[in-house]
Amino acid sequence: MDFALSEEQTLIFDTAKAFGDEHIAPNALAWEKAGDIPKDLWPKLAELGFGGLYVREESGGSGLSRLDATLVFEALSMACPSVAAFLSIHNMCAAMIDKFGSSQLRERFLPRALTMDMILSYCLTEPGCGSDAAALKTRAERSDVGYSLTGTKAFISGGGYSDAYIVMCRTGDAGPKGISTVIVEDKTGGLSFGRLEDKMGWRAQPTRQVHLDNCNIPAANLVGQEGKGFLYAMAGLDGGRLNISACSLGAAQAALTQTVTYMAGRKAFGKSIDQFQALQFRLADMETELQAARVFLRQAAWKLDTGAPDAVAHCAMAKKFVTEAGSRVANDCLQLHGGYGYLADYGIEKLVRDLRVHEILEGTNEIMRLIVSRGMISK
Repeated sequence: MDFALSEEQTLIFDTAKAFGDEHIAPNALAWEKAGDIPKDLWPKLAELGFGGLYVREESGGSGLSRLDATLVFEALSMACPSVAAFLSIHNMCAAMIDKFGSSQLRERFLPRALTMDMILSYCLTEPGCGSDAAALKTRAERSDVGYSLTGTKAFISGGGYSDAYIVMCRTGDAGPKGISTVIVEDKTGGLSFGRLEDKMGWRAQPTRQVHLDNCNIPAANLVGQEGKGFLYAMAGLDGGRLNISACSLGAAQAALTQTVTYMAGRKAFGKSIDQFQALQFRLADMETELQAARVFLRQAAWKLDTGAPDAVAHCAMAKKFVTEAGSRVANDCLQLHGGYGYLADYGIEKLVRDLRVHEILEGTNEIMRLIVSRGMISK
């Protein structure tokens, strides 16, 4: 494995970093306070090809590898992990449509998704089914027009904000083989939303429950085949776990860079605090941890891209390792800022809050441990 980025990969990272520096970072705190990401941001990202990062080129997408995509999310998260993570969700949905949808479905939805005139949300989790996603209860009954959906989805990023929802629902018996995937467009009768969730972090992106009450959609909105929806949902999660890891990595690296600058200007006992050996050692430990996390993440992405037999386990290990490392580093950066780190104006406490959820979503880190340990025991 070549650990050096290619010229094209370096350009991908630099392009995303420059966009984040110009369009996202100056607004991140204001968007968090408003609880809203302006929708005119997304078409600007789409102009760079970021609306369909790993949608095939023949479908109009960028056709990037999973490793390439992690570079985009690492760079954008240096500006705001909440915004970058929301983009990851949209891309996961677009990729599902491209990979599993019929040609007619792709023609209907992908052009608007790729320009990000249509924002997509992913609806798997339910109030009573978190890690046990295969136990979902949202039901899709056959109707005269197609399907009638009834159920509730929880913790949905973009609930009430997005233009279409990729919904995992039950069309058959209990268990994963009874689950299908459908698309529910905004303004569909029977579709409604819960109150805006008051969250610890990710406050810039709206999160609500999604309610489906005899919500009728055409049969043509079925993604792929009936009974295959759980497989489609899980196939997207390996890449999603890499993306959310990249978001932790980028945000933590930004926090560390800011902390080094702060320490150079902060004086105590007659000298800048970056001259105290004990604090220098803490900086070294954080940089070492982030570099190790970066190598681990990129190796896992490379394995997923090449179809390695242990790719799933490595994606799970990377998600567990990188998100926890990111949280530790961001928290240590807050500590090194002292009382100023606790103030919103410095932005460090926002990163601590934003990164905490990365250990929960895309499969909790406890589930990541379960995936890894089961693979070890079955050998």
